[in-house]
Amino acid sequence: MILVVQNEIRPRFRYLGAEIPRFLPPSTEYILPDNDAAPSLAGVDALVISGSTAGVYERADRPWIDAGMELVLEAVDREIPTLGICFGHQLVNAALGGAVEHKGPKHRFVEPTYMNDPLFENVSAAVPAVHGDMVTEAGQGMDAIASLTSDQSDSNYDYPLFATRHESAPVWTVQFHPELTDRVFDRIVADFGWTETDVSIEDVDTAPLFSNFCSLAGVQHTVEHTHESV
Repeated sequence: MILVVQNEIRPRFRYLGAEIPRFLPPSTEYILPDNDAAPSLAGVDALVISGSTAGVYERADRPWIDAGMELVLEAVDREIPTLGICFGHQLVNAALGGAVEHKGPKHRFVEPTYMNDPLFENVSAAVPAVHGDMVTEAGQGMDAIASLTSDQSDSNYDYPLFATRHESAPVWTVQFHPELTDRVFDRIVADFGWTETDVSIEDVDTAPLFSNFCSLAGVQHTVEHTHESV
């Protein structure tokens, strides 16, 4: 069973994280901010940790973030295949002792430099980024597998740790949103704004990342678009 941990604090923005199960075999969703404790990993074959408009440095005001960090540490210790997305990318690295800082909103398509990792096979050159925080120091055991450098349209978008992978546990994290497609793109633009570039949503295909993750996790990728919430 795949467990999708939804971290969005505002119900009206949960539509983006709700797209994740569409790209996975049947899964169970757990809304962490609505619960007092992390979900059980009993019977979990793979774990996906979603984005959020919260910051991992808000632990004093949001106790569920500590529960999320405990979940990450347990998943790493038990070597449960894990994919962290956006806030999930930051949560994994922070849980492992890394650092996350607020850098200001970035809502645009970007073209990262991918390193040789099977997670990115057949993923488009351009990917959608919607975030305000960045991982500035990798967590223990986490290595960069994708990076961004500044370009003419955004001179302050250097991001060496745009995606990371654990050196021994089956854990991958990405800052971008592979679940963001044309189904919800207009809604994202309306809710958060968007910096125009010469890339359009039609140029983007990040769905292969999910099938790649399932293959790496040893989970059969027969997508039925069904899931249940807890």
